[in-house]
Amino acid sequence: MSTNRSLLDELRSFDKDGFFDLGHPLLNRMFESFVKAAGIGAVQAVAREAYLTAVEGAGVDSNGMPQEIPGRKRRLTGLKGETCAKSLEAMVRNTGKESMQWGLAAGMYSGLTYGLREARGAHDWKNSAVAGAVTGAALALTSEGASHEQIVQCAITGAALSTAANVLAGIF
Repeated sequence: MSTNRSLLDELRSFDKDGFFDLGHPLLNRMFESFVKAAGIGAVQAVAREAYLTAVEGAGVDSNGMPQEIPGRKRRLTGLKGETCAKSLEAMVRNTGKESMQWGLAAGMYSGLTYGLREARGAHDWKNSAVAGAVTGAALALTSEGASHEQIVQCAITGAALSTAANVLAGIF
């Protein structure tokens, strides 16, 4: 007997079963978080570049200032190639880099929170703070020329954001 499942039924099953089965809940969680965040990172990078291209086409800086004002800094460098192919290649390269950063951060954070929950037997703000701090520091290390101060700032920011998200999730 065959069952006819709708697309909505298939999507609902992902919430229960997950997208992937790699044999261990930790690996499943990390990989699923990586894939979802990498997709979000890619969409964000392409949307930002589309916005910057549209703003440039209108002759206005992204801050609302005319383009003649010096000091404007493009976020995705190398997109003004001599040919359209070079610009597209640079956009794909930068989008891939950014999506990898998003994916690695999400996978790392998800894996750390899962591992800490299993090790400590509790899921609380402390797990979120540690996972956020480690993830923030690791993310800072992926940037070029990361200084000690930047790494510490990113660790503190990651801990604060993830702790706040954990506390607010308990309230709402």
